[in-house]
Amino acid sequence: MTDSPKSPVDPETLPYRPCVGQMVINRAGLVWAGRRADSTKDAEGSGTWWQMPQGGVEPGEDPAIAARRELFEETGIRTVIEIAEMPSWLTYELPAELVGRAWGGRYRGQKQKWFAYRFTGDDSEISITPAPGLEAEFAEWRWTPASELLDLIVPFKRDVYRQVLAEFASYARPESR
Repeated sequence: MTDSPKSPVDPETLPYRPCVGQMVINRAGLVWAGRRADSTKDAEGSGTWWQMPQGGVEPGEDPAIAARRELFEETGIRTVIEIAEMPSWLTYELPAELVGRAWGGRYRGQKQKWFAYRFTGDDSEISITPAPGLEAEFAEWRWTPASELLDLIVPFKRDVYRQVLAEFASYARPESR
């Protein structure tokens, strides 16, 4: 976000950034959430907000492959089973003060394809320490009830989270043994 536009940017002239999101649910029915790391490049700003893992889709990359790649890059998680995929892409707009600044000023917001996964591994697998050359996405993480997610997320993403929760909430329950 350090790049300031030379003149105001009309959001209507900018595309959405292709992105994937992952709702990772453990055996107890809790959802993985990470507190954003402080980063001057993030659209969300400093690390006061929590969110589920998400990240960009590379040109030509299949969203399902991008989702697993981003999940591993941000959390170290590999041991998951895909249990659902949103049937459509969801979009959100950046607040006016971030348009022309976030993501190098190239996007008006994000279009996101969401996936739900059951985490079948052990918590020791989870690592938010990034690989060399990557910036940390999260400063800390926790398992949280799905019902608390809307209060944790940055306000401009809450409508997307409402839709994701409506679609995937039935999976956020303990596994039957």
